[in-house]
Amino acid sequence: MRKYYIKAVQEALFEEMARDERVFLMGEDVKIGCFAATRGLAAKFGEERVIDTPISELGVAGAGVGAAATGMRPIVDLMFGQFLMLAYDQVSNQANAMRYMFGGQTTVPVTYLVQNGTGSCLGPHHSNSVHPLFMNIPLVKVIMPSCPKDAKGLLKSAIRDDNPVVFFNHTSLGSMKGEVPEEGEFLIPLGKGEIKKEGDHITLCAVGLMVNTCLKAAKDLEKEGIHAEVVDLRTLKPWDKELVLTSVKKTGRFLAVDESYHTCGAGAEWVATVAEESFADLKCPPSRLSGAEIPVPFSPALQKYAVPGKEEIIKKVKEMVQ
Repeated sequence: MRKYYIKAVQEALFEEMARDERVFLMGEDVKIGCFAATRGLAAKFGEERVIDTPISELGVAGAGVGAAATGMRPIVDLMFGQFLMLAYDQVSNQANAMRYMFGGQTTVPVTYLVQNGTGSCLGPHHSNSVHPLFMNIPLVKVIMPSCPKDAKGLLKSAIRDDNPVVFFNHTSLGSMKGEVPEEGEFLIPLGKGEIKKEGDHITLCAVGLMVNTCLKAAKDLEKEGIHAEVVDLRTLKPWDKELVLTSVKKTGRFLAVDESYHTCGAGAEWVATVAEESFADLKCPPSRLSGAEIPVPFSPALQKYAVPGKEEIIKKVKEMVQ
């Protein structure tokens, strides 16, 4: 059945809370559900399992770590990715390290749920893409779906995982519609990407909104006889390196497309890996398109130039293929 992206996220939350009484939700305005995904949960599961918190991201993130380490499976909703930066110490020094420091005697199954990236023109404090910063934390898994189906299947897997997970919903995708399985247990394993479109001239690698932008570019390129393969990593860490390298072996060209900054961005990791491990398969140097290294503008007219667009992808692909 076709459903909105935000509805798919909501279904995952409802199903996992009904399945496991250890799962609970805490965060800022989760009872109201500012982004709709958490609406109705308090009425269904009660205020002991759906907890509104003060605006103290560090404190809320730390409470999630403590709850996870003592046997619960908390989902911590901090609204925006940049708000998660205020909780960075708990994610990078506590959530990720406890299982390692305690010799595996405890697990930390906490899921941090946030919006990430451009879309609603909310300015620099709400729109920057922060996912590469969390890719750099050992033992933390990082996810960013591109469609409703993947959002549901990946979120259910994230909640069940025994490790800390940062789950980024792209800000622009809430109203996107797509097919979502209804019957049976639907899970997508973490760390497994998917080829969203097959091709043999170039590999386009992306996550989140940029997957959809790449698909639009690939559709237009088809009209000119250029067949791009679009790889959706879905999980940023661990990422499906083998899927990417297999694609590059077929196409001989690689372009990473990501909203994050050029310097130390997600695309830098993908390009470096391809250069190191698939050099002999390449017909031209691997490349990347990234976000402008500025705080994301509030102006809609300027925001569209802050991240890669369809025309920019098409232009770059033509340079690499022809």
